[in-house]
Amino acid sequence: MTLQNDRYNQVTITLGTGMEWTKSGEDLLVRIDPGEEIHASLQKLADEVGFNAAAITSGIGRTCANIYGYMNNDGIYIKRNLESPSELVSLSGNIARTQDGKPFTHIHCCWSEDDSTVHAGHMFSCTVAVVAEIHLRVMTHAIMTRCPLADVQLLGLQFS
Repeated sequence: MTLQNDRYNQVTITLGTGMEWTKSGEDLLVRIDPGEEIHASLQKLADEVGFNAAAITSGIGRTCANIYGYMNNDGIYIKRNLESPSELVSLSGNIARTQDGKPFTHIHCCWSEDDSTVHAGHMFSCTVAVVAEIHLRVMTHAIMTRCPLADVQLLGLQFS
C-alpha cells in the first residue's frame, strides 16, 4: 500500500494492484482496473478505509461479464448475462454492513453495448474491462445494517 498526501490535503492510496482511490472530506473517488470485480473491490475499499455506510453516487467505465437483473413481484431475482464488453454509463447504490460486520454493496447499473443497445438493472457481478471510475460519499454518522427480509431474496436496510 502506498500513501500520498498532496498540498490540498487530499489523500491518494493505492491498494496493491487493481484499485486506487483518493479522499477529499467524505468523498472518495475510486479507479478500478481491468480484471477486477466491482462488488469485491468496493467491499475491500470499505474495509481498508474503515467506513460502515456510504452512498455510491455515480460510476462510469467499460466492463464485461456483467450479470444483472431484477426482482420480480414474488421477491425472486431474475438474472441476465451481458458477456460482451459494454460501456458502464451509470452506476449507483450504497454500501452498508451485514449483521456479522461484512461490507455489503447494493448496486444498480445501466450499460450500453457498442451498438447502443441498453441494459439496466440490479448488478450481481461486473468485471472491469478497461477502467471503472466510481464516486462514493461516506456517511460517517449513519447507522445502517443489511438484514434478511421475509419472503424476498434481499437483505434490506435497517436503520438504528
